[in-house]
Order: sequence, then structure tokens, then C-alpha cells
Amino acid sequence: MLYDSPSRLERTESRFLPRELGILAFNRRVLAQAEDRRVPMLERLRFLCILSSNLDEFFEIRVAELKERIKLGEDGDRRGEGSAKEIFRAVSERTHAMVAEQYRLLNEEILPGLADEGVRFLREPQWTREQRRWLHDYFVREMMPLMTPIGLDPAHPFPRVLNKSLAMAVQLVGRDAFGRSSGRAILQAPRLLPRVMPLPPQIAGGGHCFVLLTSVLQAFVSALFQGMIVQGTYPFRVTRNSDLFVDEEEIKDLRTALAGELPQRHFGDSVRLEVAEGCPAQMEEFLLEQFGLDAQDLYRVDGPVNLVRLASLVDLVDLPALKFRPFLPGVPKALGGHGDIFRAVRKGDTLLHHPFQSFNPVIEFLEQAAEDPDVVAIKQTVYRTGTDSVIMKYLIDAAQRGKEVTVVVELLARFDEEANLNWAARLEEVGAHIVYGVVGYKTHAKMLLVVRREEGVLRRYVHLSTGNYHPRTAKLYTDFGLLTANEEIGADVDAVFKQLTGLGRARSLRHLWVAPFTLHERMLAAIKREARHAKADKPAHVIAKMNSLLEPRVIEALYAASQAGVKIDLIVRGVCALRPGIRGLSENIRVRSIIGRFLEHSRIFYFANDGAEDVYLSSADWMERNFFRRIELCFPVLDPRLKQRVIKEGLKIYLADAAWEMDADGNYHRKRARGRVPRPAQEQLLALLAAG
Repeated sequence: MLYDSPSRLERTESRFLPRELGILAFNRRVLAQAEDRRVPMLERLRFLCILSSNLDEFFEIRVAELKERIKLGEDGDRRGEGSAKEIFRAVSERTHAMVAEQYRLLNEEILPGLADEGVRFLREPQWTREQRRWLHDYFVREMMPLMTPIGLDPAHPFPRVLNKSLAMAVQLVGRDAFGRSSGRAILQAPRLLPRVMPLPPQIAGGGHCFVLLTSVLQAFVSALFQGMIVQGTYPFRVTRNSDLFVDEEEIKDLRTALAGELPQRHFGDSVRLEVAEGCPAQMEEFLLEQFGLDAQDLYRVDGPVNLVRLASLVDLVDLPALKFRPFLPGVPKALGGHGDIFRAVRKGDTLLHHPFQSFNPVIEFLEQAAEDPDVVAIKQTVYRTGTDSVIMKYLIDAAQRGKEVTVVVELLARFDEEANLNWAARLEEVGAHIVYGVVGYKTHAKMLLVVRREEGVLRRYVHLSTGNYHPRTAKLYTDFGLLTANEEIGADVDAVFKQLTGLGRARSLRHLWVAPFTLHERMLAAIKREARHAKADKPAHVIAKMNSLLEPRVIEALYAASQAGVKIDLIVRGVCALRPGIRGLSENIRVRSIIGRFLEHSRIFYFANDGAEDVYLSSADWMERNFFRRIELCFPVLDPRLKQRVIKEGLKIYLADAAWEMDADGNYHRKRARGRVPRPAQEQLLALLAAG
């Protein structure tokens, strides 16, 4: 472990842990997956790439926010977590250590391990004459026409470097055709060029051979500066503040405002500079000055400045032994055989547990709804769905067939804004009703409502989920989905859609808890009810599984329930501000984290309730934004059989996992299993639910 010793921020008497350090602790657990020698080698590389992607977003959003707070002079201590300056210092120290370990692991274990299996990255000194000739031809033919080197002089100031793009700082000697001699130039690598280039088999020399784009640029960059001497070429990458600012009190058209703001995301304030090892101190200082950064914002890396791009290697190499074993997702018996989904759902509720069970029934549900002449209306929320979405294509098809199609598109889904804008435009073109949620509240609820005319009566069919309508992430994220024809739930969902699309006061609902209206108060009430049961010596137990736990009043309610004697098990994948195991405060609370092959994404809330065992699934984490600044759904699992499935598959299997256990200082340690070590939870679920 890199961070066994708690910092002053973590040893404080505060009842809450700093959010930013919790995010870094989660990413340290991701790094542990790359360190685990039981994980196949290409998957270890993938985890390194996931870590880099996570850190990118961490700097773009969280570190950018810290820097803004420092710039504005906000030195106050939020919730007793420490000032912005204190947190930033701790973040900088830990992130530098994590990145150093990340590249050490890449260079000392993963790349040598891949080379042993015939997967090699060739540096320039290793190129054969044939390889050099082929790469030079490729450079001249495919790369040079796309490149625009910028020589720095009074007429050519330092260019606007795109967020997270690969760039090269070139040190030059000599004078050009105009007599200029600034000594420096900047070369931005076109985004169209692949960062990982496979060599043709006839010159690879056996196995799978790859060359990085940076190696090719460094080898042949002199061709771009005829008559000059290239003394050095140094890859670098700048990360910028990428949180969009849209003044929701001033805008009249959210879509137009957002479309105007999106291009500026690439040029926000700089927050981090990455440079390759070997970059001279003078060049580092020059780059820091250009980006307005300090020495603590500089990250020297021993390898590619963007490890995220190495993820493409996993798909380029066809060596099954170096990857997780593939599997075929299962399909519930009630939905098997590609029959009438409406008839199957009328017979009873159906639970889907992704990715162990297929997402295809959800797609088929929408496909049948689009084609069925008896379906008269479809309503759906869209948060993330991807640039090439079959879900959206079926909605377009339904609208073209004359059905009433209403889609609530969340334009402010971070990093998916452009895709959502494009889908909204396409849907409007075919006559669908497009609503952009409610200004000031992100629509994060996952719901799909189909209205069908049956024997002269309109009947509602509903799909509710903890995850997005995104077929690709449904193969990578663990989520629960529920298909139901329950009339009361259908009426509740219809009422929520009317709240989103129309005007009027919030309605009283039979089963759904909805943020920002009732979710927070209902969750607090359920926790407090468990405390009353414990004091009366009745069965009391809270089990909650989520991505993040930060909301102060929920944490205080859990502390109070613990003091009342309630056993509380929390399965929190990411950041957790609650301190477990403190005598007199939280000794009955246990916090664990599961990191594995799939991203844990489902939100499940269990309350023993004197033996009634209430089980809810939700789109919401226990965070302030989810309770108060988003439209979220929390829905009950009413079918007793399905309820027990959720308890078993979503909670009990995970509580028995040899997971990461959190201590009161926010540090995580592997749980020490007694006796026979159980199979990891995700492996058990694959064996239980997958088809093969």
C-alpha cells in the first residue's frame, strides 16, 4: 500500500473524511488490480489505463475545483475536512506517488510480461532496417500531411494546446528560410493518428510488435524543420478544467447555450502538465510558465504521457490467455426464446442482473414496442447512451411509425453532452417530443414507459434500472433492471414523466421515492426506523450498496443508528466520507469496497424492518447532488422471489467477498479470510447467472 499512514486531514476529529482523498483511495484500489499477478497480463494493462482515465477526470473536475477555491481565497474548512490548500497538498503528494508506482509497474512488470508472451513495444534503437524504412514511409505518407509545426516567435506565440492532447516540444538550433531562430517549436499530434501502431507481420519479426506514435515522431521530426538541427523532442500533455459552466438562471435555451459552451471545454484553465522523462529542466520551466502552472503541477512520467491510449492494445492482440475468459450472458427463463416480452411481463415481474445477464431483453422490449401496432406511446429518459445507440434508433423508428415518443434527454451528462445533443436533434427531426429535463436539476433517473392498448384498455409496461441505457457499458458495469406491468408502479412512473415534461406540483406516489422531493426524507426515515427497532430489540439491519457515500445528514443518521445498536453493512465502491468502527460513534458500521473485472455500479438499499425486509433499487448514490440537484428514482422490489434474488446476488455474495475493508482513517486493507477463501463475488455471479 502507498498510503498506510493517515495524513493530518484523516486523523482529524472530524466526523467526515475528505472527498478528494477518498477518490484517490479508490484509484489506489484500481492500481492494486494492475498489481495483482492473478489477473491476466493484458487485463492488468487495462487496469493501468483505467487508472489513467480516472485520474484525468479527477484533475479535470476535482483538482480544477480545488484550484478555483484556492484562487478565490476560500481557505475555510468545509465540514471539518480541511481547507482547499491542505487538501490540494495532500492530493498532490499522493497523486505523484501513485503515478510513479503506475509507471514503475508498467516498465518493470507489465511490459516485460507482455514481451515474454510475444507482445512487444519497439523503441527506435530496436528497429531493424526494414522496420525503419516502413515507419519512415508511413510518417511521410500518413503523418506529415496532417501536421502543422508551430515555430515560436513574436508572430507565432505559444499555441492553444487542446485538453489531454499529445504534443511535442522541439528544441532547435539554426535559422530557417526567413532567418528566424527562436530555438523552440510546438508540434501537436493530430487526434486522427493512432497512438499505438502495429507493425505488419512480414517485418515484425514474430509475435505482436507495436510502435508508439511518439517514437515515430521523435525519430523523424527533423523532416518538419528542414535546415534546422533538432536537439531534442519532448512529449507533453496538459490537462484542463473541463467542468462546463452554463448560467442556468440566465439561459433561455439550454441546448443552444450548451452547444456554444462545449468547444471551450478543450481550452479551460490548465491544472496539470505531464512530461516524459528526459525533458530538460529549462523546457519544463518554459512549459509550466506557458500554462500558468507551478512545480507541484508537473508530473514526470517514465513512458507514454497518455497511458489511456494503450487500452487499444487489448483489442489489437488476439491472445485469449492474456485476457479474462469470455462469457455468454444469461437470459431469464421467462424471457427466453425471443417470444412476446409483453406477455412474459404480464405474467410477472422480471429481474435482470447485468452484465451476468444480457441487456438484450431491454433492447428487445423497446424493439417490440417500436414495431407493435398496439403500442401507442413510449417515454424514456436518456442520460448516457453512446454515439452509436440501437436504443435511440428504435426510438426514432417508433416515432417514424407514428407513435407518441417522448424522450427526456439530459444535456448536462458530463462528457456525453455532444452525443446527447446529436441524438436529440435526430429525434426531433422525426417528430419525437424532446424535453431537456428541468433547469437546475440533472435527470439521472433510468426509466422507460411503454403504453399499449389491450382489449380496449391502455396498459403500462415499465423498465426501471440502476444503470444507463447504454448497451456497451451494460457489458462492463454491474446493474439491476426491473421489467414490470405493475399498475401502481406504472402510474407512479407516468406521474414522474408528467412532472418532467409539464408543470405542476409534485404528486404523491404509491411506491417510488423521487429526488429532489421525497428520496432524502424517505431514506432518513427508513434508517431512523431501524434505530427504533433496535432499541425495541426487534430485527434491525441496514445494508446499502452504492458508488459513493458523502451526504452529511445520511451519515449522521447512520452514526445514530449504529449507536442505537443497528448493524450496518455498507458496500461502497468509490469514495466514502463516513468513518466506520469508531467506539461510541460507528462501531456497528462496516465499510467494504469491491473492485474487480466489472465496475460495481448498482445501488441497493436493504432495511430489515422487523423482518419485513424492504429492498429498494435506485439510480442514486447517497450524495448531496443526487438527493437535491438531480431527478432520481428509488423503486421497491415487490415480488418476494425477486427480492430474495437481490438480497443474495446483490448483497450477501458481496458481503462474503474477500474485499477491501475501510478503517476509521479512510485507509483500505484486504479482508483476511478465515478458512477457505470464497471465490470473488463477480466470479460467483458469472457461474450462477451466465449462460456459458
